[in-house]
Amino acid sequence: MEYVYAAMLLNSLGKEITEDSLKNVIASTGAQPDDAQIKVVVSALKGVDINKIIEEAQNAQVAPAPAAQPSKEAKKEEPHKDEAKSAEEAAAGLSSLFG
Repeated sequence: MEYVYAAMLLNSLGKEITEDSLKNVIASTGAQPDDAQIKVVVSALKGVDINKIIEEAQNAQVAPAPAAQPSKEAKKEEPHKDEAKSAEEAAAGLSSLFG
């Protein structure tokens, strides 16, 4: 990923993206440049208009996700009789556990 960032940096400065320029940018950060990675990035970006791709990405609009619609058949759930215990009944049940 750092090779792509280095290429974008060179592009934003108006510099040509070459193997030597990428190697210099990566080396200036203190990292050890990988010649194979540099060759891959340079060959992948050959003939690519980076500014156009960035502009298209900025202009791309993501369609919002549709809101969840409640189903018409959804029935209203009634509380179970077991869940309707009073607080006193629940406390009485707990007291029997601890004696």
